[in-house]
Amino acid sequence: MFIVALGLSHHTAPVTVRERFAFAEATLADATARLRASGVVEEAVILSTCNRVEIYAATTGEPRAALTEVRRFLTTHHNHAEPLGGELYELVEPHSVEHLFKVAAGLDSMVLGETEILGQLKQAYDLALKHQHTGRRLNKAFQAAFNVAKKIRTETNIQRGSVSVASVAVELAEKIFDTLATRTVMVIGAGDTSEKTARALLSRGAHSVIVSNRSHDRAEALAKELGGRAVQFDEWHREFAGIDIIISSTSAPHYVLTRQKLAPLLALRHARPLLLIDIAVPRDIEPEVNFLDDVYLYNVDDLQTIADDYMKLRREELATCENIIREKAQAVLTAPQRPLPGADSKFAFGQQG
Repeated sequence: MFIVALGLSHHTAPVTVRERFAFAEATLADATARLRASGVVEEAVILSTCNRVEIYAATTGEPRAALTEVRRFLTTHHNHAEPLGGELYELVEPHSVEHLFKVAAGLDSMVLGETEILGQLKQAYDLALKHQHTGRRLNKAFQAAFNVAKKIRTETNIQRGSVSVASVAVELAEKIFDTLATRTVMVIGAGDTSEKTARALLSRGAHSVIVSNRSHDRAEALAKELGGRAVQFDEWHREFAGIDIIISSTSAPHYVLTRQKLAPLLALRHARPLLLIDIAVPRDIEPEVNFLDDVYLYNVDDLQTIADDYMKLRREELATCENIIREKAQAVLTAPQRPLPGADSKFAFGQQG
């Protein structure tokens, strides 16, 4: 049985392309079931984040033929009729396994060495395991990937000055404003990324945080944890005059903030700058908002510039990390394909940490 991988990421496709292929979390299990039901692959895990959409699969057939069918599945699932060129990458062994290990260790991330992707990968695997979409081949590969990520984290300096998408967003805020001490932040969407961003802002001295979320109970719970306050999702505009920074990361399929909504509200601000950071995929904020006076809009791709500063500190560790990955990938691919002890255990392989 062979392991293959197909996907697109911030390395190969801009957010305008990635957002068209993103999977909503609620659809992942059914989508994976449809892929396996096609008979193309026996095992599969779908990873969908703001920076990448990837499908890892195990097949008893010819790997290249399987990749062709997985590509067809991805494009038809998202009703994409246009042919894709260099945006998609297709990997067979050993490159597919090595790529999985690099993703787990944060070596393929926008911010080299970040740890957030490991939790996202564990969550994607846990979901596939729970719905019995994995077997001994992917179980072994993903367990090894998690072990490699731990080894690289403890034995190298690749995470020196460790940052995440959230903390990079804070770095951007500090470039726009001399200090965060007098700034009021609104977080739209009370998900994991939003929470981390809010905590990072508070740790850097942000004056106050307002949370707005479609589920007001969730907004209230997060606001209580952060020492802030919650507002109804459809009443966020009432706070607009006093907000300096908006971090938006919802799962909405359409724009939450548009130029038409924001333009009439700017007069309330008396030319005070407004920083908008859109870390959602699909995007939450209409790009034309950036043309408004005193408004500064950045999306996930724009964060790359700040991330590059951290890349310089970590590149020297890449060779060591890649040697570890090649060695461990070779061990996975050459070992006998027999069941692992507890291979069907959620605790053994899929527990998020």
